[in-house]
Amino acid sequence: MDNRKTHPLFATLFSLRGTPAVSIYTEPLWGIPYYLYVTYASLYMLALGLNEAQIGLLASFGLACQIFFTLISGAVTDKLGRRWTTFIFDTVSWGISTFIWAIAQNVYFFLAAAFFNSVFKITMNSWTLLLTEDAPKDKLVHIYTWIQIALLLSGFFAPLAGMLVDRMTLVPAVRLIYAFACVSMVTKFVLLLLFSRETERGKIRLEETRGVPLYKLVGGLKGSFGKFLRTPQTLKAFFIALSIAIYTIMKDTFWSIQVFKNLQFSESSIALFPLIKSVTMLAVFLGATPFFHGNRFKTPLSLGFLVLAAANVLLILCPPNNYAVLIASTVLDALALAFIRPWMDTLTYKAVEDEDRAGIVAVMNLLTVILTTPFGWLGGVLAGRNPAYPFILVIALALAAMAIVLSIHRIDQDA
Repeated sequence: MDNRKTHPLFATLFSLRGTPAVSIYTEPLWGIPYYLYVTYASLYMLALGLNEAQIGLLASFGLACQIFFTLISGAVTDKLGRRWTTFIFDTVSWGISTFIWAIAQNVYFFLAAAFFNSVFKITMNSWTLLLTEDAPKDKLVHIYTWIQIALLLSGFFAPLAGMLVDRMTLVPAVRLIYAFACVSMVTKFVLLLLFSRETERGKIRLEETRGVPLYKLVGGLKGSFGKFLRTPQTLKAFFIALSIAIYTIMKDTFWSIQVFKNLQFSESSIALFPLIKSVTMLAVFLGATPFFHGNRFKTPLSLGFLVLAAANVLLILCPPNNYAVLIASTVLDALALAFIRPWMDTLTYKAVEDEDRAGIVAVMNLLTVILTTPFGWLGGVLAGRNPAYPFILVIALALAAMAIVLSIHRIDQDA
């Protein structure tokens, strides 16, 4: 018997039609080039004459722009529709920025690219709604899992960038990668536009917002904020997602510092652990996660946060240069994320009411950007005292998130 037909995850994939299917199948066209250039982005800027202070300024500038585009994302999504908003602003944010990066000469090029790239905050709203609003609600966790798998598989192409840099030297190789990224990503956006359809809720909002000025729709975000505050389930889902956003900042920024300084691993050996993490997450996605029902979120989410806390306890307690303990911590971390991410996304979707989904999602994205901003600085202060300290904060966040998960009694929009 063909395993693809009996495995729940593959059964979902091959039964999907329309927008959810094309979203999954085209995701590697974005993911592969992204993972090719992301490792070398900062080194590329340094090679073109930027210093660390300028790179930090670019990050702050980009964050400020993201706050603005997040603020208007719900209004734009309702005004233009999920489908056209995604195409237009994906093309602007990724197509234009990768082109500018490919030809960059100085800090002003990177400043322009940071501005255009920050527009992706609009499509974080529109693309999510385009993917999910007309999708089978009982298959949402599988759909989000396949998006994660598509990105994981894209990450396996990352070593090709190192081979290209070895052969061509850094700047020419990264310019070529950025040019490839521009072509690949725009191709994805065109295919998604051609083979997707506007969602039913999107059609309703297009009619409701016809003739309404954009500034009035943005002003309506105040009403969305009120609905957000008055809905306990949405608030709880938001704080769960916020905890993972903060965790990501801490992990991406300070994990290598902890492993290099406190645990005394060599710089070259550090590259092994992301690969272990990717392989583990892929195994879990294809193995355990398909057999959890999309509405029964408490077990996978609470278990995921408990395992995440355990992974970071091991990271803190790991003896210097002990591969076994660090591998165990990495595997547990991967297991936790593989359980958390699909159900967290599904829970967030179901906890937001249909009538003002774009507005409430915009509020949640805006608050996430604002509330996570101080944690880079806070993590730096903690790491300056001891590289292990940021992960004590991660443990506390994981346990708090687990408590919130267990406090949710029902999802208002169970399917």
